[in-house]
Amino acid sequence: MTDNNNLIVYCEFDDGNIADVSLELLTKGRSLATKLGVKLEALVIGDKLDGIENVLFPYGVDVVYKVADKRLYPYTSQPHASVLINLFKEIKPQVCLMGATCIGRDLGPRVSSCLHSGLTADCTALEIGDYTDAKSKTDYHNLLYQIRPAFGGNIVATIVNPECRPQMATVREGVMKKEIFDAAYKGEVVELDANKYVAESDYAVSIIERHITKSKINIKNSPIIVAGGYGVGSKENFNLLYQLADVLGAEVGASRAAVDAGFAEHERQIGQTGVTVHPKLYIACGISGQIQHVAGMQDSAIIISINNDPEAPINAIADYVINGTVEEVIPMLIKYYKKNSK
Repeated sequence: MTDNNNLIVYCEFDDGNIADVSLELLTKGRSLATKLGVKLEALVIGDKLDGIENVLFPYGVDVVYKVADKRLYPYTSQPHASVLINLFKEIKPQVCLMGATCIGRDLGPRVSSCLHSGLTADCTALEIGDYTDAKSKTDYHNLLYQIRPAFGGNIVATIVNPECRPQMATVREGVMKKEIFDAAYKGEVVELDANKYVAESDYAVSIIERHITKSKINIKNSPIIVAGGYGVGSKENFNLLYQLADVLGAEVGASRAAVDAGFAEHERQIGQTGVTVHPKLYIACGISGQIQHVAGMQDSAIIISINNDPEAPINAIADYVINGTVEEVIPMLIKYYKKNSK
């Protein structure tokens, strides 16, 4: 194979399906590849991959690399890392994107460390742009801007990787939008021999039994979310949020500070270190509005802030602001909604 310097997305494959986060990255990857003037490629590793390209092509994928072997499914660290490392040495992609999932967090650092390429985790935005090195005065064009909150969320950092390739980034599920590019789009399929990329010794670990517990909490797809922050004050006060959510048919979310304080479970955490949501209505209760939290809910259609601090940063992005404490405001909302929904 020759150098192609294209943009490649590692597509997570499980139970016959491609993970949503991978499809979101293909959507973003398509626009980035177009801007760079390169092909969008997808890499799928696993077993029983027949026809999987038909799921990927509509997202504007030009080349699908398939590496099929029953020993490559389900995911184990070393075999998958070997495929990426050895394939990337051949095709030399300029950008590699993967989900910031359990698998992506395990795989990304292994690959970037071996290829000395660097990796930016948990990006909230990806763009293409230029960069001038202040020290060497060297100009670089068409670099991947890897954008994420930094320094405890006090700034939004734009990270670039001028020299090493591939430029690697992970992104959480829900941060990017998933959209079909062209339902009739057709690309090329390249079937790769697993034995060429994976050594026998890489299969030292095998999965004997596999148990996956699905979360019962489904914040991501809820059209209405009532979210609480540290300002709610206590676990008891959080019960008011559950009561409001109950009458609205909503899910309860929480900021990291509220989760750290023990007010809510980690599965309910929204933001840079939790889930990203896009509800029709987001009611933020006692949430100050740190960058990390805002990154996870700023695309909500309507945002209502309930806060006793009129200067809280969340108020700047809210459509409606109610000044007051959770204990005062939420019982009134519950009473009003019950009265007017009969």
